[in-house]
Amino acid sequence: MLIEINPTHPQPRLVRRVVEALAQGAVIAYPTDTVYGIGCDIFSKSGIERIYQLKDRSRKKPLSFVCADLRDISRYAQVSDAAFRIMKRFLPGPYTFILEATKEVPRIMMSKRRTVGIRVPNHPVCLALVRELMHPIISTSANISSEDPLCHPKEIHDKFGKVLDLVIDGGLLPNQPSTVIDLTGEAPYVVREGKGPVDWLNQSVA
Repeated sequence: MLIEINPTHPQPRLVRRVVEALAQGAVIAYPTDTVYGIGCDIFSKSGIERIYQLKDRSRKKPLSFVCADLRDISRYAQVSDAAFRIMKRFLPGPYTFILEATKEVPRIMMSKRRTVGIRVPNHPVCLALVRELMHPIISTSANISSEDPLCHPKEIHDKFGKVLDLVIDGGLLPNQPSTVIDLTGEAPYVVREGKGPVDWLNQSVA
């Protein structure tokens, strides 16, 4: 099902409708500040399994998830003072930060190093969803693994409509993924350059 939600002023009624589906284990496609994401409630094991299947993604590759804000992140990840300063400066924004997981995170979401990738996208729709749901949602690009992400909701609906419960139409998005930065070491490490600039790494973040 394709559902159109205003990308700048999400209609509360429609947000609640999507969240009710997520709470029942639905898998959806939704807009972020980078690419369209495919997601479900992180506590929906069946939803997570469906995402791995529809993307043909290896179980050895953990899925990232979206949190509502920095306080929400602290529930699911161990945040050092240095990591907090960095994230406070750049979130919400087009970054995925890798952090050490807390016990709140389902095991299926963790890497072998017990780390997780967390996003707080600067997009009203996905932030409205996680705030209303009060749980993080999975954040993985809307594509088959190894293929380019789809950036138009109608294309996503055509390709995945039979296996997704809902596709949110939030308009056309650029095909530019988030920048992934590992904050588990002594210094930030760029795992993947994307939409978020990294020139600040050469400057003091204190």
